[in-house]
Amino acid sequence: MPIINDVLARGAYIMQKDLFEFEENLAKYLGVKHCIGVADGTIALMMGLRAAKVTEGDEVIVPSHTFVATAAAAHHVGAKVVLADCGRDHLIDPESILKKITKKTKAIMPVQLNGRTANMDMICKIADDHGLKIVEDSAQALGSKFKGKFAGTFGVSGSCSFYPSKTLGCFGDGGAVFTDNDEVADYIRLLRDHGRSPTTGNVIEWGYNSRLDNVQAAVLNYKLKTYDQAITKRRALASIYTERLSDIPELLLPPGPNSDPNHFDIFQNYEVEAEQRDALRKHLDDNGVKTIIQWGGKTLHQFKDLKLNDDVPRTEEMTKKFFLLPMNTSLENSDVEYICDVITKFYKKN
Repeated sequence: MPIINDVLARGAYIMQKDLFEFEENLAKYLGVKHCIGVADGTIALMMGLRAAKVTEGDEVIVPSHTFVATAAAAHHVGAKVVLADCGRDHLIDPESILKKITKKTKAIMPVQLNGRTANMDMICKIADDHGLKIVEDSAQALGSKFKGKFAGTFGVSGSCSFYPSKTLGCFGDGGAVFTDNDEVADYIRLLRDHGRSPTTGNVIEWGYNSRLDNVQAAVLNYKLKTYDQAITKRRALASIYTERLSDIPELLLPPGPNSDPNHFDIFQNYEVEAEQRDALRKHLDDNGVKTIIQWGGKTLHQFKDLKLNDDVPRTEEMTKKFFLLPMNTSLENSDVEYICDVITKFYKKN
């Protein structure tokens, strides 16, 4: 691949122009002042929390319906993780957030899941009313918007992951932090490079070895050029699912691409709830359609060894029914039509 060969030929592996060009281009794409490339999405969240001054003894509200990395980031900065429930769109429920606020609550971590941004008007109002910080996990939603504003740009900082399965994925681990706050950006840059001052070289803070390497940055910069085309393809596929499956009462679909002018969804995943889920998945598999259940079918409150609160009834009910239908840019419209045919036949027989 010429892009990789160029980086290797220059011996430009860490903190070179490829990284800085990608950071500049991604910041322009998102309309933010700063984008800081880091080693992965989890460390991006940890650094965002530290920049928000979340520390030991604080509480951070996190949705139960998310990957463990979201909660792990809060845990590893010393905070207590408090789980909130989800709504019908599978994103964090603002009403549940309100119920979980205590005197120790310091931050809310909305997870912009499956390519959709939560109702940030309500979440930002809750944060303002209670003096809380917002640190966004937009690992699955790069390019998603709420009221024209990109996921990851509402709080103290936002972040995304470039894990290969993400809509903008690299060839390994990678992540980024976004912010409009100059002080936060300087602090994140400090943290990602061992806490070293970029001017003196002195270590002035306990930091991490967490830099997005140049090979990955070069790959991401190349893919960013056609990223909007990939999103358009995903939204077109989602439109077929919406048109073909919305009249099946046994299915709860994600909101359609044009169902709400406040939301612009990128459909990293197409997560549904289905009656007779396991039988439906077997039927799909028998007809050549592979499906998965995100995160092994468990949300955070169901990992009992983590000892988190489990008063999230909507999430608990959802886990009995949720799974992912195929959604990626290698699919043709005819593939999705076929999947819809198979699903329709299943429910007609049952």
